[in-house]
Amino acid sequence: MQQHGAPQLDSGFQDSRPRALSVSELNHQARHLLEASFMQVWVEGELSSLSRPSSGHWYFSLKDRKCQIRCAMFRGFNQRVKEIPKEGDQVRIRGKVTLYENRGDFQIIVEHIEPAGLGALQQAFEELKRKLQQEGLFDAARKKPLPTTPRHIGVVTSPTGAAIHDILTVLARRCPAIPVTLYPTAVQGKAATADIVRAMDRAARHGAADILIIGRGGGSLEDLWCFNEEAVARAIAQCPLPTVSAVGHEVDVTIADFVADLRAPTPSAAAEKISPDQNDWLRRLKERELRLAGAAQRALKRMETRLEHLSARLRDPRRELMEKAQRMDELDLRLGTAIAQRIERERVRADHLGQRLTMQSPARKLSDSQTSISQLAEQLVRATRETLGRRREHLDHIGQTLHVVSPLATLGRGYAIVQQENGDIIRQATNVKPGEKITARVANGQLEANVISVNSGDQ
Repeated sequence: MQQHGAPQLDSGFQDSRPRALSVSELNHQARHLLEASFMQVWVEGELSSLSRPSSGHWYFSLKDRKCQIRCAMFRGFNQRVKEIPKEGDQVRIRGKVTLYENRGDFQIIVEHIEPAGLGALQQAFEELKRKLQQEGLFDAARKKPLPTTPRHIGVVTSPTGAAIHDILTVLARRCPAIPVTLYPTAVQGKAATADIVRAMDRAARHGAADILIIGRGGGSLEDLWCFNEEAVARAIAQCPLPTVSAVGHEVDVTIADFVADLRAPTPSAAAEKISPDQNDWLRRLKERELRLAGAAQRALKRMETRLEHLSARLRDPRRELMEKAQRMDELDLRLGTAIAQRIERERVRADHLGQRLTMQSPARKLSDSQTSISQLAEQLVRATRETLGRRREHLDHIGQTLHVVSPLATLGRGYAIVQQENGDIIRQATNVKPGEKITARVANGQLEANVISVNSGDQ
């Protein structure tokens, strides 16, 4: 506790005594200390001195054999109690420790009260749990599998409670693309049980959602009791949609948790469990993008290698022309040889016929033979001319074909072959420099020139 300096005395002397707290200050500090040290407690004892004034609040004491403590239970909390306790009852209470500053009384502000021992509600909980378990409603074999990635999420809860806010907050962070439909219902009080059953029926008939979250935020056992009702449990078991129970805090356990296909400790945890993480999706998408880019690069590399291989195998057209010219010369020689051989054969045959004519010497036969020889000679000449003509036409056709692919024909159309002084052909402007001598070969000769400037095509 901080001490403050004492005030100055008129006599000029300073009082060295510490400043005294007022009673209000002491009680105020004591109250804050108690409330900070005891957030929430459960206490069991005998109820005594119960007072129920017209305000609706309850005031009583809780005692054991040695001590007692004052308690206050305000109207907003005691209205939930189904059975009013009486003097001498053994009860368990849950509340916050504080100090009533006006009287300096140490007390507990009670939020929940129940009979000591198992308690009526807890006993009803255990009885229903045993009954439904014997019927097989908790069996893992009957639970429906949850979708890996929900297309649409349905939520059965209060539209004003913290549960829907927590669920939407988590889904907006993890996967905002999933649509959510709220099926509003009361989640506390006597009417909540039937309301929850109707909301689940609406969700099933609506057919939009492929998974259903049923739950609410934290509260007392009485607050959560509608989720321990048999009607709600059977509605969850019969629901055609996969169900997730998300009731209260992690320590809260309800019958709905056992029947549902999945139990989540809180509404936020339910949203976490059933929704995919968009950051994980983005990471996996990035990995696949990198793998695709790598595969594309490898494919391009293979294609470049194949292109280089095919380019290396591509023959120079000049070599092809040289081979064609050589082939034409070979055919020309073969044609000349064939003609000479034919003429020689015909000459030998003519000589042979002449010898036979000489040997047979009758004038008529000689005349006939001479006529025949003349005709054969004419046929031979015609045949020779026709053969030579056909060979010449074929040779001209080959020459024309050669001329079409010949570089000289290209020169005849106005192009030129430009060479450096060493005879290398210039294919790019960057191969020469200003001042260098070049030779340009055209169709009917060649030109010699000096390079004045060099302008490449990309400038």
